[in-house]
Amino acid sequence: MSGHSKWATIKRQKGANDAKRGQLFTKLSKAITIAVSQGGGSPDPESNFRLRLAIEAARAANMPKDNIERAIQRASGKQDASLEEAIYEGFGPGGFSVIVETFTDNKLRTVSEVKNVFNKNGGSMGAQGSVMYQFEKKGIITVAKDGKSLDDIFLTAADSGIDDIEEAGEEVLLYTKLEDVANVKDTVTQNGLNIKTLELIFRPIVSNSISDKVSAEKALSFIDKLESLDDVQRVYANFDIPDELIEDIK
Repeated sequence: MSGHSKWATIKRQKGANDAKRGQLFTKLSKAITIAVSQGGGSPDPESNFRLRLAIEAARAANMPKDNIERAIQRASGKQDASLEEAIYEGFGPGGFSVIVETFTDNKLRTVSEVKNVFNKNGGSMGAQGSVMYQFEKKGIITVAKDGKSLDDIFLTAADSGIDDIEEAGEEVLLYTKLEDVANVKDTVTQNGLNIKTLELIFRPIVSNSISDKVSAEKALSFIDKLESLDDVQRVYANFDIPDELIEDIK
């Protein structure tokens, strides 16, 4: 399936300018803060699984060690106690389903900004639960090919507990159940695979096909505008765009 996860991976491979990288580091810092809070206030990644994932995601993005440590210290010191997670649902241009994950200290500001992007780009906000049933929570581990084929990587990871595998440019996406993330990570690392990112995501159960370039460009532009909002952490969508269209657009 050439869906949103694949597009996001390929877009990341293209690299980011300094401004985008700074924004990414800010979002990763927020993820660490939320992880400490939701882990009962524990700043120990060994006992706080979500914090461990947040730190590994930050390291995979080459976030400096000092930045990571400061984010943990801020969260431990309750300086960001007002920061909380808020999830919004809706429909993008053309009707595909969207989940917007945000970390915010002001929900009124955040929902206003998110709603504005929906309204100005042919989408519409939905009620809680309006699209969530079309997604499931999964772990996703992105590994570099490093000269290996998709079959090579599949054989390496098959016994570790992966649910699915997908090719994305020079990387391969490994999907897992939440409880299997740690085991898959350890197995692929021990077998010499290079992990680029490790995250928990909402993966579509059903997909919405987009087959023409104009609609595909509108969909991807809409997602980019949502992701550019400071309070938005991640955006998930269930569109399915053919490989040849993704190649043409990128």
